[in-house]
Amino acid sequence: MSAQLQNVLIVCVMLGFALMEFVTRRYQVTVRATSDDTKLELLQFLALLAIAQPTALLVTNQLCLKFMPEQHNALAGLPWWAMFGVLLLADDLTQYLWHRASHSPMLWPLHRAHHTAQYMSIRITYRNNFFYYLLMPGLWIGGVLIFLGFGKVYGLYIVLKLVVILGAHCAWRWDEPLYRVKALRPLMWVVERTISTPATHWAHHALTNTDGVGHYKGNFGNFLFLWDVLLGSAHITRRYPEKVGLQDDLVYGQERWYHQMFFPLCRASENIPRCEWVAVSWPRKRRVRMDRRRSRLEEDRAVHDP
Repeated sequence: MSAQLQNVLIVCVMLGFALMEFVTRRYQVTVRATSDDTKLELLQFLALLAIAQPTALLVTNQLCLKFMPEQHNALAGLPWWAMFGVLLLADDLTQYLWHRASHSPMLWPLHRAHHTAQYMSIRITYRNNFFYYLLMPGLWIGGVLIFLGFGKVYGLYIVLKLVVILGAHCAWRWDEPLYRVKALRPLMWVVERTISTPATHWAHHALTNTDGVGHYKGNFGNFLFLWDVLLGSAHITRRYPEKVGLQDDLVYGQERWYHQMFFPLCRASENIPRCEWVAVSWPRKRRVRMDRRRSRLEEDRAVHDP
């Protein structure tokens, strides 16, 4: 697939999902974005396109030319399906692992911004910390694979992956009516265990786990939900959480967009603790003792889950 065709398809996919959000009025009814939300989402999307992705591709290309120039296009003769399979492992599986690791105390500040959105929409798909994508292993591995000759198949792979991840974040829940069609139940049983859907990914963004729908300590899959099924982090209910976001933002208020995007270069006040309640805790300027983390967690629970 040529780069021009890839870009055209990507634009069409984005516009298609955006149109469905508006036509179904899901965007108008459910999305209540602030100016900080808009700045964070727009600037991070531009940073991914203009900085993170080009940097990873350029640097890996230069390193490959320096250390293994004879391997340029060495794997170009592989069949497309073999390349696609390698990409699923080298890009999507590593992104699943990166995403899962990003819910640990060390990496949570780089991913927290993605969960501070109190709505679901395609606009939050790439909402993350600036360094989240720069450090993502899949981008760098992808650059090496392109050097080895995966370029055309990589373009097709990216388009298909984009369809799935935009669909999983979309305010328009495309899978919801399909669950109600009895004849499609066997097919949807396979689909929801293969790729990420709104039902499974919205659960990952849920404000709470107490309703039996939310599952923010699992459902990490991006393109394939199969990784969650195989690695024990899947939670499938065919239902959607009533609210999404983070509990501590309700208590302390959201951070400014530049704190979320440029941590650790920009930090919020150390007096305002930020944690993904239940999963992790991360103070702004210094680590605190574990018992203090637990006490704050219990306070949040008491406030929001009486």
